[in-house]
Amino acid sequence: MSAVLPSDVLRPPARAPLPWRQVADRALPFLLPAVLMALWFAGAERGWISPQVLPPPRFVWETLRDLAVNGDLWLHVSTSFTRVGVGFLIGTLLGLVLGSAMGLSRRFEAYVLPTFNALVQIPVLAWLPFVLLLVGIGEPLKYILIAKAALVPVALNTLQGFRRTPVALREVGHVYGYTRRQQVLEIVLPHAVPTLFTGVRLGFTKAWLSLVVVELVASSEGLGYLIVYGRQLFQLDLVMAAVIVVGAIGYAIDRLLDRLEAVAHGRRPGGAR
Repeated sequence: MSAVLPSDVLRPPARAPLPWRQVADRALPFLLPAVLMALWFAGAERGWISPQVLPPPRFVWETLRDLAVNGDLWLHVSTSFTRVGVGFLIGTLLGLVLGSAMGLSRRFEAYVLPTFNALVQIPVLAWLPFVLLLVGIGEPLKYILIAKAALVPVALNTLQGFRRTPVALREVGHVYGYTRRQQVLEIVLPHAVPTLFTGVRLGFTKAWLSLVVVELVASSEGLGYLIVYGRQLFQLDLVMAAVIVVGAIGYAIDRLLDRLEAVAHGRRPGGAR
């Protein structure tokens, strides 16, 4: 029988968190948005902020409601979703292929990675004139730029995930006579899956941000175009309504991807393992 140490005897048993503390922990992330909303409401209603600078919340809500009722909001949202969906899918697939190729071949990585790291430093807007000359101002322009934005984090995280496989496991697979395909599917890939999910999540974030930027510059539909249209007419309530929709959709999809990533990492959503 193992001896019981005095520290084990004196240590109090772990207590379950109190219900009010659980509620406070869940409500804490919403504290800052609530304070900002209260300041916005108070500043607009009391005249601390000019309506030409920041419209009152009720104007923004009425504009958002009118957009939803007449169907314009759903038209712009569906257009943006189609663009980001196609571009994100293309960029993710290309990023997985490129990252896997670099992760499985040191020689291919030595040839490609330096040039790839140099090209990824160029922002999306800098590629716009070149892509515009190649494909015009139509939908392929949006797809290509969004795909480029999503490709970068997916490829880099895929490469990192493939490199995280312990050398000892590779040696064990070699001892047991695993083929190259078996080593990739049964040893390398299971260790890379959590990092792959992280790359996909970052890829969507980059794709969503690039979507808004592309629609701000070259588009006649979409949430980014709605922001530009409101700015041109100096309807800041329309601009704020579109910004709120962009942020809400991006946040909701990021939470969904966080849950999927939590499953891959074996942790709770938004928390540690």
